[in-house]
Amino acid sequence: MTSILLTGGARSGKSRRAQELGKQSGGGVLFVATAEAGDDEMARRIKTHRASRPKDWKTLEVTRHVGKSIRQNLGGAKTVIIDDITLLVNNVFEQFGADPDADTVEKAVAAEIKELCDCIAATDADFIIVTNEVGLGIIPGDRVSRLYRDLLGKANQMLAERVDEVYFMISGIPLTVKK
Repeated sequence: MTSILLTGGARSGKSRRAQELGKQSGGGVLFVATAEAGDDEMARRIKTHRASRPKDWKTLEVTRHVGKSIRQNLGGAKTVIIDDITLLVNNVFEQFGADPDADTVEKAVAAEIKELCDCIAATDADFIIVTNEVGLGIIPGDRVSRLYRDLLGKANQMLAERVDEVYFMISGIPLTVKK
């Protein structure tokens, strides 16, 4: 089974590429969505994303414990698309409030990503995972934003080490990082 990580900036074509790869897979697809509709704008984004997916794909909307949820809901899917890790890390992060303890949050994020990596290893399916590369811009101005950036970077590193292939998306073009 093949596992792929697609990373890049906002609107770089990551989700579209993940869906293209899913359509090419030739088997059942389980689409794992990690977004929560916290406001009207995000609800519209989620609605648009839902409409863009093929009707025969199964969708699993889950905000945490993604690895466990995939194992419980895989069914006959041969491909799993996770969109995305950026929001998953945010979901884990938010459970600790506005001023979280860095060590506590780091352990929780690492546990979430380890659970996902264990799922990839134990599941007989291809995985296509979408995440954002948020460490390329300016240094965030506050402690909590810097902590989030750092923890997402660590999560991405854990996944990049585990998966078979990594692509950096720029303007809809995948650049090979690891193959």
